[in-house]
Amino acid sequence: MKKITSLALSFFLALSFTSCTNDSLQGYLVKSQDKKGFIAFDFPASILQVKSEDVSQETKDALASLKKVNLVALPFQDNAEVLLTEKNTIEGILEKSSYKSLMRTKMKGFEVNLYYTGSEDAIDEVIAFGYKADAGVAIARILGENMNPALIMKMMSEVKLDGNGSSLEKFNLFLSS
Repeated sequence: MKKITSLALSFFLALSFTSCTNDSLQGYLVKSQDKKGFIAFDFPASILQVKSEDVSQETKDALASLKKVNLVALPFQDNAEVLLTEKNTIEGILEKSSYKSLMRTKMKGFEVNLYYTGSEDAIDEVIAFGYKADAGVAIARILGENMNPALIMKMMSEVKLDGNGSSLEKFNLFLSS
């Protein structure tokens, strides 16, 4: 019995030390929150609200499937070399991970890459990664349960942010660059 307890404790400790290493996205997000110049915030999906109560049940269901958003961004501040290093770090983490590529595009000059976990019609996590040399680098991790990408895209036009925190304002300024 003592051996089983020791083995279980050892396994738990090993798992807890490896689950947030720098080679994981979670580890990167946690570590970046304390880095100078980074903007980081986590918010529950409850901060998103529909603009009108006159929306479809599909939109309400899509909103209910979202749970939490983590965001880390490093705006351009004459730090092009640091931005490129962070971009390469994130790309390395994503290449080694189990995330599946969903889409690559350019949006307002940003190179935007979307990744996901789960199945194509029941996504549990979406990663949005953007980079623009003269604007910055950002990564958002959207956690949910059985998210439907088509319904999420439709929902995005029907929701608003319910909050006026300075972090949200900073991120909006970052995106408008």
